[in-house]
Amino acid sequence: MSHGFLLDLDGTLYHGDRPIPYAAEFIRWLREKGYPFLYVTNNSSRTPEQVAAHLIKTGIEARPEEVLTSSQAAVMYLQETGARNGRVLCIGEEGLRTALKDGGFEPVTEDAPEGTIAAVVQGIDRAFHYGKLLAAVRHIRGGAPYILTNPDHLLPWNGELTPGAGSIAASIERASETPPVVIGKPSPIIMRYAVAKLGLTPAEIWTVGDNLNTDIRGGADAGCRTALVLTGLANASNVDEQIARTGVHPERICSHLMGLAESLG
Repeated sequence: MSHGFLLDLDGTLYHGDRPIPYAAEFIRWLREKGYPFLYVTNNSSRTPEQVAAHLIKTGIEARPEEVLTSSQAAVMYLQETGARNGRVLCIGEEGLRTALKDGGFEPVTEDAPEGTIAAVVQGIDRAFHYGKLLAAVRHIRGGAPYILTNPDHLLPWNGELTPGAGSIAASIERASETPPVVIGKPSPIIMRYAVAKLGLTPAEIWTVGDNLNTDIRGGADAGCRTALVLTGLANASNVDEQIARTGVHPERICSHLMGLAESLG
């Protein structure tokens, strides 16, 4: 049977700036076997080139074309849904702005007049302020679609949890009284694009990650096979509690990535 792999990054292949044991070895194994794979990340702040460079920095071979970010998927969604006006209120960082430009959209600031934009697209924005909140709410309440790159409330970084895009989205959603269209895992939107990019059926694809609520839930909902690695949010001491709390049951649970490789032969 053919195998393809959709791979999470932080907590699965690295912790912030630190590599996770066996991650580089697993990627070498995939390449030797000729198995297609994709690095799939909810991180909207980095471009594919920056994601690949970060992976290389942690000792993992990677190419930009092997990366799918939530920013890229958000742009694909805008294109698919026929956004007619090319101007988009962008609340985000370089990865989101670059993806919008590459997709033929013009990212604009909070000064854009009401009625002049196609959508509000929001990701992680570490320069978020009240003016951006005000503009987002004004445009959304005026009828602009609200697109959220990813729902993660907290981001792990070098052992610390920091506020994520979902935390910003909570304020925008509350004030605009409008739930966003969520793009990133566990949304079926990014999973559909990722499966299509691999060119395999969902049943041939393993979704691999450390987060039951995003990686594993997203993979299962997309009809993929699922493998949880105990190297990040899920670990040997909390996995049973997390499964009970989330109700998400991965097909396989592995201590590390090479454990998955060995189980597949």
